[in-house]
Amino acid sequence: MPGRGSPFTYQNRLFEHFRALNRQVDELEREINAWHREDAASKRLQAIPGIGPITASALVASVGDAKVFHNGRQFAAWLGLVPRQNSSGGKMNLLGISKRGDTYLRTLLIHGARSVLFSLKRNPARADGWLARVAARRNSNIAAVALANKNARTVWALLAHGRDYQADYRSVAHAMAAA
Repeated sequence: MPGRGSPFTYQNRLFEHFRALNRQVDELEREINAWHREDAASKRLQAIPGIGPITASALVASVGDAKVFHNGRQFAAWLGLVPRQNSSGGKMNLLGISKRGDTYLRTLLIHGARSVLFSLKRNPARADGWLARVAARRNSNIAAVALANKNARTVWALLAHGRDYQADYRSVAHAMAAA
């Protein structure tokens, strides 16, 4: 029949289209990495476990001035990483995450947290601290969202105050309360 190609012709055309798309993705990824290497804030964020160049550059580009948020909880709420509340009469009822806010950034943070949890399971010798305790008593998805929430608050602190990431950082108020 004229005008109809063989299935192999269509398969080859689809494969060539896939290869062209793959080249475009590689080119865009190189551009993002180049921008990331030149931006000081993005490089500071990459030091946080679970945040790589793509997540760091997306956060810096989307947030702009982190000081518009009063605290890390407001920033995490903007991303949709805090629990919804249905409270009345002094009784607190926390539900799942609100899922309001920037879906792309929330997804990047949660996937980064999942990678940290995966590395924690592969290397149990490093399993000491807050994340190991949460992962031991909760579902892995809940632990991933909890770490993403914590990372979002850390991102806000680094961007708002211009600090570098320190894994064992304690705020002055927290240190005074412990003493």
